[in-house]
Amino acid sequence: MAKKVKMADIANVMGVSTVTVSKALSNQKGVSEELRAKIKKKADEMGYQTISALNQERAKRNASFTIGAVVSDRWLDKYEAFYWTLYQDVATAAVSRGCFTMLEILQSADENALVMPRLLQEKKIEGLMIIGRLREEYLAKLMSCVQVPVFFLDFYDRDGELDSVVSNSYFGMYVMTNYLFDMGHRNIGFLGNMLCTDSITDRYFGYVKSLQEHGVEVNKEWVIDDRDPDTGRSDRGFEIKLPHHMPTAFACNSDVAAAMLVRTLERNGYRVPEDISVVGYDNYQPPGLCDVRITTYEVDMKEMARRAVGNMIRKISGEHYKRGTNVINGSIIYKDSVAKCKEQT
Repeated sequence: MAKKVKMADIANVMGVSTVTVSKALSNQKGVSEELRAKIKKKADEMGYQTISALNQERAKRNASFTIGAVVSDRWLDKYEAFYWTLYQDVATAAVSRGCFTMLEILQSADENALVMPRLLQEKKIEGLMIIGRLREEYLAKLMSCVQVPVFFLDFYDRDGELDSVVSNSYFGMYVMTNYLFDMGHRNIGFLGNMLCTDSITDRYFGYVKSLQEHGVEVNKEWVIDDRDPDTGRSDRGFEIKLPHHMPTAFACNSDVAAAMLVRTLERNGYRVPEDISVVGYDNYQPPGLCDVRITTYEVDMKEMARRAVGNMIRKISGEHYKRGTNVINGSIIYKDSVAKCKEQT
């Protein structure tokens, strides 16, 4: 049996990247018309076969699709149930469209060893959702060999041209930090490993934008980690380290981080919100982590899932859809973790 031609094979012959081949064959922006024509011609010569025609025919017959989902176990520690819920919303959205989902939890050892998802190896799916950023080397290898349509969920590629659905993290944290200023706070810290994920990075810079607009410089002592920088986990022996000189408020990259911070503050004799105010992000607070209801920016997970599934079905079927990064807005949810600042230290 002849070896199936992959996009990576075409890329090697043409001396371009796999992403360039993908864009050319799917008529996306970022490739000149001359190069696009050459790549398509070479693909035909090499016998490259797309699944578009087959999927369009299946769509006409109202056939259902099986959509795979992959999430790294690094994002599924005992407190990080956000991605579990996001996957459930994806599964619900898929079922409402007559489709099915299969979840694979990528083990850290496999991610480090560049072992590709079994869903792909066993050819069980017609589309793939990657929930949460994977390690760069792993993601690059996966994208070079994947033969089904792919959507990123809750992260995006560096040039923003590959298909993804994300929360508006930058604006959301900007809104939350502005709220702390509105409550009289000016000494405001940030909790989150800044470059750990795209969403945390965006939320950090939303925090920085708010500070700068209020004429406040970033105090590096008040930007603290919420997880182990090497493993990315917060559930295995990690403890939040409070600064020596405390701010009056913290903007936290997630509600899980915010709840962990509240617990740490209380162990050190601080009251929330009487002594220190705290805001989070996600509107997803695991039960039992702390007793304070966290004021937060709600992520519209159901809309993220609906948009991702809808566009995935269109992509599989060869129909028109909004390419690139889809940004979903949320809204502030006022609870009990913020009080007016009595005085600045």
